[in-house]
Amino acid sequence: MSSHTDATRPLGVGILGAGPVTQAIHLPSLARLGDILTVRHIMDVDPSVAESVAARVGATHSTSVEALLSDPAVEIVAICSPHQFHAEQVIAACRAGKKAVLCEKPFAMNAGEAARISAVSAETGVPIIVGAMHTFDPGWIAAQENWADLPETTHTIRSSIVLPPNARFEDFATEIITRPANGTPDYSDPEVIKGALRGGIMGLAIHDLPLIRRFTPDFKDIEVLEARHVRPFGYVISLRTPTRTIELRAAMNNTWKPEWSFEAISDEAALHIDFTPSYVQAGSATSTLTQGTRTTVLGPFDHNGYEGEWRELAALATGTKQPPTAQTLIDDLTFALDIADATVATLETQHSVAEGIRA
Repeated sequence: MSSHTDATRPLGVGILGAGPVTQAIHLPSLARLGDILTVRHIMDVDPSVAESVAARVGATHSTSVEALLSDPAVEIVAICSPHQFHAEQVIAACRAGKKAVLCEKPFAMNAGEAARISAVSAETGVPIIVGAMHTFDPGWIAAQENWADLPETTHTIRSSIVLPPNARFEDFATEIITRPANGTPDYSDPEVIKGALRGGIMGLAIHDLPLIRRFTPDFKDIEVLEARHVRPFGYVISLRTPTRTIELRAAMNNTWKPEWSFEAISDEAALHIDFTPSYVQAGSATSTLTQGTRTTVLGPFDHNGYEGEWRELAALATGTKQPPTAQTLIDDLTFALDIADATVATLETQHSVAEGIRA
């Protein structure tokens, strides 16, 4: 095959896991990028799911990770399987000599797994990105290019999420707390509350935590001041570092319009970003930057972070862009895990204080 054809033909994509994220997010995004990427292989442990989803895009299907990774038509691998399999599958994809790997968040369950992934990525030279779609949104990227010294001078950061109920987020929480047989969690059980909060941080807040960390130079000294579970699925968490105040809020209900916003505020300037809700394919975030009396609105742009992830992967696979450092991915993950652990510890303290008062 001539090098001209190589340069112009779309890169082959293989997807591990054909659930709702693959069907509702990745396939529509890839359908719009057919000139640079094409789906070649879909693997799912359920043969009928693998077959029916692959048939939609004319791809090969299989039920084994090995079959997908040994397929020479697959150059980029997307890992959309249950999160306990992420680390081993990322490592296997790197070792299989693929050109780039996209892993849904979280890409590892603990810091040890993250370090192993980082070592294998360094050894094989295979670039990895984690699917926190907001960091690939052109609205965020435009803000980054215009915010001057805001990350250094910010004192308050907020992430606020109001979404209609979404089975994926509920499943994330209940996968951790295990859904009781009758389907209704027992909110009087502290373990259920802890599981729901950990699920909220690792399933929902995690989209904004890389953004928050960008504005938090002392992120390693994070402390939880207050943590509250919002039923049925949500949270209010107040955090601080020596120089920053951070507020995380989420609510899932049917009453408000969906809203997903991020704010960073200093004495001189403020950034407000409105993101499109999860699963929405159209349009990017809009960023509003206020500096003194000047207000700059950036966006909306013609694509959002879901498509941005795939554009980035294509650029990494063809060597036209440098990947994020593995340390960035590890820091993002440990930041999320630290917040989840500290939140659960705060709840334990609150619970024992309440028990002590009752006694």
